[in-house]
Amino acid sequence: MSSRIPANRPEPDQVLVDIADYVLDFKVESGAAYNTARYCLIDALGCAMEALAYPACTRLLGPLVPGTVVPHGARVPGTSFQLDPVQAAFNIGTLVRWLDFNDTWLAAEWGHPSDNLGGILATADWLSRTRMASGQAPLQMRQVLEAMIKAYEIQGVLALENSFNRVGLDHVVLVKVASAAVCTWLMGGGRQQIINAVSQAFVDGQPLRTYRHAPNTGSRKSWAAGDATARGVLLALFSMKGEMGYPSALTARTWGFYDALFKGQAFRVSRPYGSYVIENILFKISYPAEFHAQTAVECAVELHPQVLERLDSIEKVVIRSHESALRIIDKAGPLHNPADRDHCLQYMVAFALIEGQLTAEAYEDEAAADARIDALRAKIEVIEEPAFSKDYLDPAKRSIANALQVFFSDGNCTTELVAEYPLGHRRRRAEGIPVLLEKFRRHLARRFSPEQQALIIESSLDVRGLGALAVNAYLDQYLP
Repeated sequence: MSSRIPANRPEPDQVLVDIADYVLDFKVESGAAYNTARYCLIDALGCAMEALAYPACTRLLGPLVPGTVVPHGARVPGTSFQLDPVQAAFNIGTLVRWLDFNDTWLAAEWGHPSDNLGGILATADWLSRTRMASGQAPLQMRQVLEAMIKAYEIQGVLALENSFNRVGLDHVVLVKVASAAVCTWLMGGGRQQIINAVSQAFVDGQPLRTYRHAPNTGSRKSWAAGDATARGVLLALFSMKGEMGYPSALTARTWGFYDALFKGQAFRVSRPYGSYVIENILFKISYPAEFHAQTAVECAVELHPQVLERLDSIEKVVIRSHESALRIIDKAGPLHNPADRDHCLQYMVAFALIEGQLTAEAYEDEAAADARIDALRAKIEVIEEPAFSKDYLDPAKRSIANALQVFFSDGNCTTELVAEYPLGHRRRRAEGIPVLLEKFRRHLARRFSPEQQALIIESSLDVRGLGALAVNAYLDQYLP
């Protein structure tokens, strides 16, 4: 019996075909999707402006070779850099993600769909400036919003039932896939070119979660998304130049993604691509904290007045949480850097109980030197509440619940506070959007004059007016 492998070129994997057909053919008609995309855009850019205050972030920015200027290149908001689209995507993506304050999607896999904005904005801006230089019309921001909706959907739907973290892979693989798909579309690519680019993203080397977990937690988790979206742009460019794809990138026996990296499992895709993900996106409105901790921090801030004068008499703090939180942010022992601290549930809760707030500065070495934080961390017990874990995965709820109670040495205790849905959840949209807009205004105020702030806000808050703006004109408003 022959054991030779068939050499016939197979038809493309259905997952690749479905992504390409969606990007090319799906018409976004949902007003809610476009409106939410606008909020996602300004929230991500606000986070990017805030990140410019952190030298650990800004030292990674700019061209690879200092002094390089790319004619008609993409602008990096808040800076003077004008770069090729790949490096610009890295810059923008890294700024958006640095403070762990941009939007979130939680399912079997978690992630941050606005990470794709690095590739989308860089590609659209570069194309716009290049077109204008040759007398053609630039891209409009409505095309950016459409690309965002579709990138969110690709990343989010693939995350619904497919857990990459359980096989040791980082969620930014989905950023690379989504960015490759929509950036190829922005460049004018057709069905085969999108399939080729997405197949390249799956056969690419995939990042391990090593840098997100103790004992190796480090700052790469803050630029991994920038790296992934930039890689998506690069693969899109290769595809547009005619580089071939790999039709059975997922299903090839032994060498395909499923066998090599996903323990032989095929992806489960439980719903058609539409605009579900962006309409249900989770905003980080109140705290720059890993999203599984948001409701716990809300509870801690509320309990702060009751415990402030009794910190020394706290016997224990009990957090009832959901399984995903225990898996990713339940952390004991030394914390070595800001990236370690903002993924430690106990640190975030302890800081919020002590200070009554949680800001990005809370994770820096100076703030962490407060001995009270580690003393309180040592008294925190984290236990799984099965009902919370169930509701976390329930598509009708998608809750991110935590419960918090403080016990004192004299036998007294606080009331247990339970928070199921954080402020950024769709169930709290009406309450959350005004706070989201205030967050955006606050971030702009750190970088720009009142006149420039007013210009950005005016152009950003009118969804129809924003959609009609040229991409380069919108981004020029963010020049320092």
